[in-house]
Amino acid sequence: MKPQIYLDHAATTPMRREVHEAMEPYLLEHYGNPSSIYEIGRQARKALDASRDAVAEILGAEAREIVFTSGGSEADNLAIKGAALAQRGKGNHIITSAIEHHAVYDTCRYLEKYGYNVTFLPVSAEGMVDPGSVAAAIRPETILVSIMHANNEIGTIQPIAQIGNILREKSILFHTDAVQTVGHVPVDVGELGVDLLSLSGHKFYGPKGVGALYIKKGTKIEPLIHGGAQERQRRAGTENVAGIVGLATALRLAVDEMEETAARQRDLRDRLIEDVLTTVPHTRLNGHRTQRLPGNVSFCFEYIEGESLLLNLDMRGIAASSGSACTSGSLEPSHVLLALGLPHEIAHGSLRLTLGRDTTKEDIDTVIDVLPGIVQRLREMSPLYDASTIIR
Repeated sequence: MKPQIYLDHAATTPMRREVHEAMEPYLLEHYGNPSSIYEIGRQARKALDASRDAVAEILGAEAREIVFTSGGSEADNLAIKGAALAQRGKGNHIITSAIEHHAVYDTCRYLEKYGYNVTFLPVSAEGMVDPGSVAAAIRPETILVSIMHANNEIGTIQPIAQIGNILREKSILFHTDAVQTVGHVPVDVGELGVDLLSLSGHKFYGPKGVGALYIKKGTKIEPLIHGGAQERQRRAGTENVAGIVGLATALRLAVDEMEETAARQRDLRDRLIEDVLTTVPHTRLNGHRTQRLPGNVSFCFEYIEGESLLLNLDMRGIAASSGSACTSGSLEPSHVLLALGLPHEIAHGSLRLTLGRDTTKEDIDTVIDVLPGIVQRLREMSPLYDASTIIR
């Protein structure tokens, strides 16, 4: 059953009808293997090539620089592990941030087991990486920097172009996880100055299970999956033609509507932030106030548990999140919120509301109407709430 109000678009988005229609022929009719030379294989190859051309054009890249993957997590793994393995003769030092998505964060931790040294840069209280801290962390053996374009939990957009300028002078590979930005804000690989960029189709109304990695020409990378010559020998396996067609279709639609959609979402986002901060005491906005994704709102409410808040919102027909969908089963507070300097007890009371292309003013009105009462009822059950308010 569809929730009355869906505000978890950072976790996934509903597939657009136009995307489903574009995919259907490659599921039922043009089902050939794109590596085959007969007619239905050539039909699949034509669709694959056209999709690659479309994605490359939108990113400001060349078609040969696009590798299709199973999603953003695989793209992140291929970028980091593949680049680290290819550069192992030059050095073993990697720089990343303390607030990366687990697809980057855990991959870097994994590489530490195999002799790589990783610097996890701290961020400001608003979740911003200082380009100067990147420059200061560089060593002679530094081979790769990976900083996400925008954070999936708190929405802060990072100064990727500034960091790219620093690394270009040092000839150090630069990867950005752009899963949350592609299709939502302008993304051009040349302007950002990156060598590697990850994206995922289901974040901009495409299908799940398909993504892409931009690999700048001349960048050496070791494949993670062996067994075939697909994707210019960078990722073995028969391509998911229908999914790739869906990704390219969704991306084109998202980019065509981006300016209008982003402007509307910013208006709704800013109203939601202002009203909640005004009406709910002991509330903190997570992330940068303005340098954030158009549809991302993240709060921490003191003296309550985020899980209880989500359940109460769900009972009112509102679907939201307390952070990353990839760690929703964890009892530990978000590593992103802890990196902002929040204590555990406050980080546990987080709420992420992420708007979509169909989010309406009425949806936001409903949230603003019901949220203060839910928070107050939950606080009244907390033994810490009354004592704290008396002290303050």
